[in-house]
Amino acid sequence: MKKLLLLLLAISLPIVSNSQIKYESLSSQKLGETRQIKIQLPRNYEENKEKRYPVVVVLDGDYLFEPVAGMIDFYSYWEDVPEMIVVGVNQDGIRIDDTAYSENNFLPAEKGAKFFEFIGMELLSQLDQKYRTANFRIIVGHDFTSNFINYYLLKQSPIFQGYINLSPDLAPEMANRVTNALSTSESKKWFYMATGSDDIPSLKKNIMSFDNQLKNLDNKMVSYKFQDFENETHYSLVGKAIPSAISSMFEIYRPISTKDYNEILLQTSVSPSQYLADKYTSIEELYGLKRKISLNDFMAVYNAIEKTQNWEEYKALYKMAFDHYPGTMLGTFFEARYEEETGNPKKAMRIYQNAYGQEKIAFINTDFMLEKADAIKKDFGY
Repeated sequence: MKKLLLLLLAISLPIVSNSQIKYESLSSQKLGETRQIKIQLPRNYEENKEKRYPVVVVLDGDYLFEPVAGMIDFYSYWEDVPEMIVVGVNQDGIRIDDTAYSENNFLPAEKGAKFFEFIGMELLSQLDQKYRTANFRIIVGHDFTSNFINYYLLKQSPIFQGYINLSPDLAPEMANRVTNALSTSESKKWFYMATGSDDIPSLKKNIMSFDNQLKNLDNKMVSYKFQDFENETHYSLVGKAIPSAISSMFEIYRPISTKDYNEILLQTSVSPSQYLADKYTSIEELYGLKRKISLNDFMAVYNAIEKTQNWEEYKALYKMAFDHYPGTMLGTFFEARYEEETGNPKKAMRIYQNAYGQEKIAFINTDFMLEKADAIKKDFGY
């Protein structure tokens, strides 16, 4: 196990070093003690004064924090997931006490009940007060702590939307309780669970049975993903599960892929510009994040319009471009293409010329726009 953790640290630390790592001591009235936590703030956190960030709480932070924080920093750098505040709760030597549950009702008891309240009532509250947090939270756990994170899902109004279960050591009745909670959930939830072919046999048996229950979920508000990693142990599966879990919870956040482009945008029955608008509306509704439309996504829709020759789509697209990239040539180019292809070449020529002095973007610069204007002038003799 130690060798695996050293490997994960070696992979993660070079990435994490570009972000801000803070080590804090948090005094807890619920626990009657001080707990050590690690916090990774997003890159440029201090510069982006108005920006708010989802929160990822990582139990077993003494060994899970670095791989989780590293992968989130990596994915967010490439804009596949939003930047997030990652918080690791150190539990070295006390994780069994922290996750204790009653043998009668199998709910958090003694130190476990206090730790449950510490996370929900103290840790998150202090994070919200001290940092610019968004109202989207994920929690991560491994075996004992993986079982524990699911107690938050059983609350009437769960404080976490995403649950990453790494080989959970399930308490009796946990599978039934979670299945019922997810079946009746009226708000969006993401639930991930992983095991491995060489996982601890007793854990794997219960996990596979749990998966069979969750496979039958019929609730559009729940996104469930399960993975059984071949040739992976109870510990090594963690390295594969973390990136998969994170990416699955932000599938719609990612830039438009080649698959989406071919299977969705190139279909003549689909409005590419409406697809783009709906994508970013969904991001705001699901994650509480108002995101600027990426240049990649604008270019994907642009290419789809050119390919399908559905020129009317440019009308909505250039308006979005003006909103998201004001002062650049992006909206001007799309507007000129609209006029050029809908029978107004003279107007298109003037719009191309009006780009002079605007900021270049992608392949669109002053020379390119003036060449487009000159081509129209030559073709029509203006």
